[in-house]
Amino acid sequence: MSILVINPGSTSTKLAVYDGENAVATQEVQHRKRELAVFARVTDQFDFRVRIIRAFLDSVKHRIGSIRAVAGRGGLLHPLQGGVYAVCDAMAEDLRTARYGEHPCNLGGLLARAFGQQFDVPAYVVDPVVTDEMMDVARVTGLPAIRRRSLFHALNQRGMARIVAERLGIAYEAGNFIVCHMGGGISIGAHRRGRVVDVLNGLDGEGPMTPERTGGVPLIPVLHMIRDGAMSLDDMERAVLRRGGLFAHLGTNDPREIVARIEAGDSEAEQVFSAFAYAVARAICSMVPALIQGDDGPDVAAVILTGGLARSKPLMAAISRMVSHLGRVEVEPGEIEMISLAQGAQRVLTGEERVRVYVRERVAG
Repeated sequence: MSILVINPGSTSTKLAVYDGENAVATQEVQHRKRELAVFARVTDQFDFRVRIIRAFLDSVKHRIGSIRAVAGRGGLLHPLQGGVYAVCDAMAEDLRTARYGEHPCNLGGLLARAFGQQFDVPAYVVDPVVTDEMMDVARVTGLPAIRRRSLFHALNQRGMARIVAERLGIAYEAGNFIVCHMGGGISIGAHRRGRVVDVLNGLDGEGPMTPERTGGVPLIPVLHMIRDGAMSLDDMERAVLRRGGLFAHLGTNDPREIVARIEAGDSEAEQVFSAFAYAVARAICSMVPALIQGDDGPDVAAVILTGGLARSKPLMAAISRMVSHLGRVEVEPGEIEMISLAQGAQRVLTGEERVRVYVRERVAG
């Protein structure tokens, strides 16, 4: 059962063919900024990416069997329940027109559909970034005009939770997990028996500081900085999303460099690193109420630490020490987006999971 997996990113195109759990062929093509700068819109990159995928398939055709399905990274759509979705006309139109925002991940469904049509097989997206299963109570803020949104590393979080659940001998849908994905951005999800019922959404400025984002900061001083001209609104947005966190304090977003500075006696680096670990641990603990149902306790099967930063042993040791009272702590470095995409398609093909149907939102008026 060969599955072609397509994962377009802002600087790369990741490709793989899976037979079951085994990747029989993989390739990651890096893109220079000047290569992509010639395209005015993300969808203008479509033919460019198609050529890359065809070259990959030509180079590995002697190693792969017949393709049974194509799985692409999910793009910016309206909020959806997690799962596997067939790429239909409505979804393709929303991705092509960037109806909900422009991002290279929008190409995932479009490319999957094109190659699905070429091979005459179904095309899917799995657990897109807009996966939204939040409890209504978690959406309410102190400002009625602003509601909390669910945007997080859904594909990797759910994939890692499934791995840990299998290791523990339980079904993912039967356990409670707190999953913390740590990269340039950090998202934390409360997975309650198969549904992600609350999320700390780093793209909206929630959660802990990250290597390059501020995370949640006291609001009134921020407003005063803008009012007093210390920072413009655009400057503040850049700081919140790209020039905050570890970078703002220490001039680097690389924890390896920070640890080296600590080992060399840099007391400022040590203080900031400790504050970073504390902020992540505190944010993880804030997810516990989301896992409580009725009179039952949270019953956390595992706290899962994943993403690129999970390769930092000093950071993992510091965070684990502060959250171990919640339950078992599992460190799963890196990401498993590619195999998670393949596994989602396989679950549908084997009948283990039903494919979901994407329905366009109605336009008011």
